[in-house]
Amino acid sequence: MTTIRREVLTLPAAPLGPDNPLPLLRPLDEAHRIDDRDRADLPRDMARQIDYEPLRSLLPVRIRDGYGRRRAPSGLDALVIENDRLRATVLPALGGRIASLRHKPTDRELLYVNPVLQPANFALNGAWFSGGIEWNIGATGHTTLSCSPVHAARVPAPDGGQMLRLWEWERLRDLPFQVDLWLPDGSDFLYVGARIRNPHEHPVPTYWWSNIAVPENRRVLAPADEAWLPHCPKGVGGTPIGYERRLRRVPVPEYDGIDRTYPLNSTYAADYFYEVPDDRRRWIAALDEHGHGLVQTSTDVLRGRKLFVWGTGPGGRRWQEWLTEPGTGGYCEIQAGLVRTQLEHVRLEAESEVSWLEAYGPLDASPEGDWHSVLRGAEDRLEAALPRADVDDAYDAWLPYADAEPGERLATGSGWGALEVLRAGWKLPGTPFDEDTLGEQQRPWLHLLRAGSLPEPEHHEPPGGTLVARPWRDMLETTAATPLAEYHLGVAQWHGGDRAQAVRSWERGLQSLQGLESARSPRSPRSPRSAGSARRAQGPGAAADRWPLLRCLAVADREDGHHERAADRYAEAFADLCARRPDGPRDAGGDSRWTAVAAALGGEAIGALLAAGRTADARAVWERLEPVTRARGRFRLTEAELLAAEGRREEARAVFDEGFEVADLREGAESIGLLWARLDDAPLPARYDFRMRPDRE
Repeated sequence: MTTIRREVLTLPAAPLGPDNPLPLLRPLDEAHRIDDRDRADLPRDMARQIDYEPLRSLLPVRIRDGYGRRRAPSGLDALVIENDRLRATVLPALGGRIASLRHKPTDRELLYVNPVLQPANFALNGAWFSGGIEWNIGATGHTTLSCSPVHAARVPAPDGGQMLRLWEWERLRDLPFQVDLWLPDGSDFLYVGARIRNPHEHPVPTYWWSNIAVPENRRVLAPADEAWLPHCPKGVGGTPIGYERRLRRVPVPEYDGIDRTYPLNSTYAADYFYEVPDDRRRWIAALDEHGHGLVQTSTDVLRGRKLFVWGTGPGGRRWQEWLTEPGTGGYCEIQAGLVRTQLEHVRLEAESEVSWLEAYGPLDASPEGDWHSVLRGAEDRLEAALPRADVDDAYDAWLPYADAEPGERLATGSGWGALEVLRAGWKLPGTPFDEDTLGEQQRPWLHLLRAGSLPEPEHHEPPGGTLVARPWRDMLETTAATPLAEYHLGVAQWHGGDRAQAVRSWERGLQSLQGLESARSPRSPRSPRSAGSARRAQGPGAAADRWPLLRCLAVADREDGHHERAADRYAEAFADLCARRPDGPRDAGGDSRWTAVAAALGGEAIGALLAAGRTADARAVWERLEPVTRARGRFRLTEAELLAAEGRREEARAVFDEGFEVADLREGAESIGLLWARLDDAPLPARYDFRMRPDRE
């Protein structure tokens, strides 16, 4: 019989720390641009889906950048689902990640298991960690739920046993989803039933890739003779997500004279999206030299298959060490998605859903020899172990249970789904978002929903996150025009692309704080406020802080190229924040709430002031940061940049000699190398070399 139980997984872990309290208003670095020269050669559905609703903003999600690199033994809540053949360990507080999948008869681990929990800046919103199987939903990139809790519960399984259900509300696209883990008695395969629902009255773009980390000393097999390769404009190797790129077909297994199905044969990081023929079974496997490994297969809805490799170059090796610890074996990723590539989004029609079934288990087959012979042999072994028809039958058996109401609750996710269900009155069988999951983050928005107003935060606390979907924006349009409401409305308008209105809202908020606004604020002709609404401008209350509004206006100025005015506003915002900050002694860690907001605002202010050539003002901001902030790797790099701008090259160079680690360094970021090149003609030291492509000419 299948069992589900709680366990505690203990391993060295770096704490996640606080989220960045400032809304991300600047464009994403994950925007994908396909060269027009390549579009004519793309299949029509692929070209259409690449252009369909790419993500342009992370709002309402916040950036997770408060983590460091100091790890200590920590206990992580885990859920274990097990039968007599397989044992899967799931981390519900970390996106429902399957951390381990162990085949008991052979005592083999089928996945790459990271021996540490080290957050790094790879998710769309920052914190992510490597290893296991993750469920990527939302938009191109690692999900914003990578390091967030999901709901979990027991539910009935089709064979009379029990399944482990994971579910959450995905906030980028406002969609509920679920993942059901099912281990039939005696099965060597873990079944995964997945469903994404669109409860809205309009179509919504969606995205899904199941991401499986496996040891990189494998050969990766997928039933394809071609792959789509995103690559540098100069055609040198592959590039990670986020770079401007070409997209072309390349042969499989050999490309440019090298068999790329062996991850360690590539020098640079690359993505290979396999072109699996429509009539072929969907599967991908990673086998070691002895022919042992993992296979993933699915119903045909999950059509895409992908291989990601880090490469053997110094940057790829450095990233591998960065994500775990020295001496740990490297990994690659095999993936399965709804479409051919991760540059595409799928149109999910109004009040509809998409669902499929995946299966994960051991495979023994020869990885060596002629490509087509190897594929035939592996496919025959897969068919013998798990016939394709059995996967389809398992899906049909699971689907009626997708609406089964959860039994014992095993973990609790966020309250955002409960808030949306309250707002819209949706009925979502199988994935209840109960009111008892509502928490402090939802409290002001629940008040807006029920009472029509936003409560003012106490003790000059930073404003919480902003809800930006159209229904919430409509409520903000008609609530009382407090400075806090103007701030949130401006953020929602900015997200919606109405930047001029956003700036006007933030300016009105400032005017209200300064006592320059009359009882009725001027409204644009199209605004509901100017159409005779009953809104009344209110004076500053407990949250009479100017810095949130000034910071938003400063971002708008930078985006419009007004760098001097942006610098002025950033300096004023930081001064206002410092004036509001409570006095009194703080321990070495500082007041985490205020330390986080001062670090976020101070870092942005220094960057804007340096861009405007105002090094003295940047230095003044630096000096007012907490010592605990200045000691962080990100701010050690900022200090070196500041010293270089002041002409103190030797002191800037000494910062490198003393050593620092930028915990939230972004994949593909080149800031460290660029600064080093300004300071020294010597090669970039290996500890700072995270470059994932050849040097530019």
